[in-house]
Amino acid sequence: MRALLRRRAATPPGRRCRRWDDRGVSMLEFAGFLPILLVVGMAAIQLGLIGYGINQAGSGARAAARAASQHRDGAAAGQAAVSGWLNPQPAVQEGADTTTAAVTVNVPNVIPLLSDWRVTRHATMPTDH
Repeated sequence: MRALLRRRAATPPGRRCRRWDDRGVSMLEFAGFLPILLVVGMAAIQLGLIGYGINQAGSGARAAARAASQHRDGAAAGQAAVSGWLNPQPAVQEGADTTTAAVTVNVPNVIPLLSDWRVTRHATMPTDH
């Protein structure tokens, strides 16, 4: 018995034979969880882009309605107020008392297998006489 204890004490810790070695398990856990992390990250980016597109469409609609209510080119103002990569499409309807503008933007898709998002915002301004 004493000889066995001496022999175990003499072997360095790295040389001991372990029955279940857990080295590398954390790397496997990370590799299994990585796709979930990527999908969650891409969904967060997609939601941010959609929010940005909503904000830009609203700004473009207000600018288009304001310009058209003052008898200027509302479509050009709506186009200029929105980032070009969103491909804005303004539409203006001038009435006797109010002017309404709508801007539609195409939000690009980050997540594969989904189509692009189309966001439309409207704004109405009183017409200057």
